[in-house]
Amino acid sequence: MSLLPVAEAQARLLNSASPIHRFESIPLDMAEGRVLARDLTARLTQPPFDASAMDGYALRFEDAAPGAELRVIGASAAGHAFEGAVGTGEAVRIFTGAPVPAGADSVLLQEDAQRLEGDRIRTTYPLRKGQHIRPRGQDFLQDEVVLAAGMAMDFSRLTVAAAMNHPALDVYRRPLIAILATGDELVAPGNEPGPSQIIASNTFGIGALARNAGAHVLDLGIVPDNSDEITAAIGRAQVAKADVIVTLGGASVGDHDLVQATMVAAGMKLDFWRIAMRPGKPLMVGSLGDMHVLGLPGNPASSLVCGLLFLEPLIRKLASLPPVRREGVVRTAVPLAANDQRQDYMRATLKKDDNGDWLAEPFPKQDSSMMKVFSRSDCLIVRPPHAPALEPGASCPVVFLRPDLLD
Repeated sequence: MSLLPVAEAQARLLNSASPIHRFESIPLDMAEGRVLARDLTARLTQPPFDASAMDGYALRFEDAAPGAELRVIGASAAGHAFEGAVGTGEAVRIFTGAPVPAGADSVLLQEDAQRLEGDRIRTTYPLRKGQHIRPRGQDFLQDEVVLAAGMAMDFSRLTVAAAMNHPALDVYRRPLIAILATGDELVAPGNEPGPSQIIASNTFGIGALARNAGAHVLDLGIVPDNSDEITAAIGRAQVAKADVIVTLGGASVGDHDLVQATMVAAGMKLDFWRIAMRPGKPLMVGSLGDMHVLGLPGNPASSLVCGLLFLEPLIRKLASLPPVRREGVVRTAVPLAANDQRQDYMRATLKKDDNGDWLAEPFPKQDSSMMKVFSRSDCLIVRPPHAPALEPGASCPVVFLRPDLLD
């Protein structure tokens, strides 16, 4: 099987995926980041009455000429409306958010009124009819569709959902991502590795990436290079109805790489498994019934790069969420050599030049096992297949590891 270009591999993976349209009802305070499964209509009108936008005096416009004297007959506060009506030559002390009493059609600011002896005031500033009143229904009306299905809930949308009197929302279910680490050499963090063993780390980075993309994560643990144990772990993912099973390591075809063969024996339809990229060539993509299969390389940098390029967009599509914007163009701070036939993703730092433009500088060592380098990187410099050499200052595409750098 020839090496597949990265863009074609991404397209084939995403074209095989459809958004999950099963939904669940969850409390409003748990709905941040979730996607509405149904249109959300207002259960009431907001504001439910004509309300004062300022502290002042509710009165009739025709009584409010500058210098007019009015008698204050009561007060209206938020939650405590004035029950009577405003008549000729009368005013009601009113506070922000309070119902405007019957008979009043304007609100005079408190600083535009001179308090006289007793219960009287004098107007000191011209007033416009209807001024400082929020009319009933100004925000939304009962039964109005305010939030449409497919919207991702953020702080502003949660606020309006609460104001519409919804204590719970119907949202699309998050994709369930089952993560399986394989290899005789792996031990969990906190354990003492043997002479030929290393600490398993990829599960935590890929798990965090999956959660940040909008998924629930099921950790299937670490299994040795044993077909029966790998098969049992696959079965646990199927019982849990995982939408995606992500394997870490063992997806190639070496003597100790059993994942691909075991998956095929379990019924997986293999789509492709070798990508023209560095790091990350041995990427496996297929399906097992309704479950997507994504086999990531075992080396940490390869695993994380493939997770960004393939797992994150897959999860976002399954979750009905828009793609994360990560691509950009910066300038290289150093010369870049000509590239070979594989698309290269070089870990790099970013700094601003005197003009405020980003400069990317790759780390001198790009070995796919080096985790410290990845943790200090801001972006991946993308070198397309057969890209020519670049001089310092030349433009180069990048993948931002922290999208906030795009702002």
